[in-house]
Amino acid sequence: MIKKLNITNSIITFGSPLLIIILMIAITKSKLFVLNPEALSIGVTADLLFTVPFIYFLLIRKKNVPKITVLSLFILGVVITTFIIPKENQLFLDQIKTWFLPFLEIGVFTFVLFKVRKVLKSYRHSKKEGSDFFSTLKVTCKELLPERIAILLLMEIAVFYYGFISWKKTKLGSNEFSYHKNSGTISILMALIVIIAIETYVLHILLGRWNIIAAWIVSGLSIYSGIQIFGFLKSMFKRPFSIEKNTIYLRYGILSEATIDINNIKSVEISSKPIEFNDTNRKLSPLGELESHNIVIHVKKENPIIGLYGVKRKFKTLAFCIDKKEEFKAQLDKKISLSE
Repeated sequence: MIKKLNITNSIITFGSPLLIIILMIAITKSKLFVLNPEALSIGVTADLLFTVPFIYFLLIRKKNVPKITVLSLFILGVVITTFIIPKENQLFLDQIKTWFLPFLEIGVFTFVLFKVRKVLKSYRHSKKEGSDFFSTLKVTCKELLPERIAILLLMEIAVFYYGFISWKKTKLGSNEFSYHKNSGTISILMALIVIIAIETYVLHILLGRWNIIAAWIVSGLSIYSGIQIFGFLKSMFKRPFSIEKNTIYLRYGILSEATIDINNIKSVEISSKPIEFNDTNRKLSPLGELESHNIVIHVKKENPIIGLYGVKRKFKTLAFCIDKKEEFKAQLDKKISLSE
């Protein structure tokens, strides 16, 4: 009964705005629109840009749906209106694009900055078990935006934060372990940054002889890629592995992470032997076999590993490299024996 009610509520919540959108499109294709295009263009534009988002807001205001999704409907309305209203009747739409959209963009940007600042304050004042800046930010972004958009925003903010804001040296607790000192990933990422820098310079000169705009576009994309890699690299210094009460948190910077329940661990071994990697045998590092390993964890039930941009994969055997492998295994073995 509850399930049926939830389905009905979802149909009403998302179906009502969709029905109005379909109705507005139908109006622009009707004979009535042909007879009075100017007045109806204003009406259709107003309904798609303001009425639909407002009705949607009324429908979700008491539901666990991010309120910022109202903005998505507004943007969708702008796109649809641009295509269905004749260009000669888009004066009202052009005025909204010119005067309203810039203020909306500034408002959204300010709102996001405010939330990020709030996240930073919250993280500094109250550290919960297993939480860090990235995990706290992830929860906040998912509360604000639809999942896919939230993941993109999360990565952009995290890259900027770890790359250019977080410079303070991370002090490890007795239950925390670094992995960057013996990691081949650091060397590979540093090499990539150097290669990108050289290629950007050479390509900019070569493309500049042909088209200066194209040269700057390619250079901009290359610089952006370099910034991303730099953020990935620095995050590996800031997100150590940790063993908490009943959980281990394996955070490979912001490149990948796995959270494993102590009770789900079958065995832990110190090993650098080659492993046949497949759908259940994986490496924590996204570089796969390019990265060496010295610890292998076997789990009883399949466990997820979350990669870049929220990509999830399952594993039953996970291999990774850690700086103090003996100490890590000793602490983990002690936790496992206590849980049995």
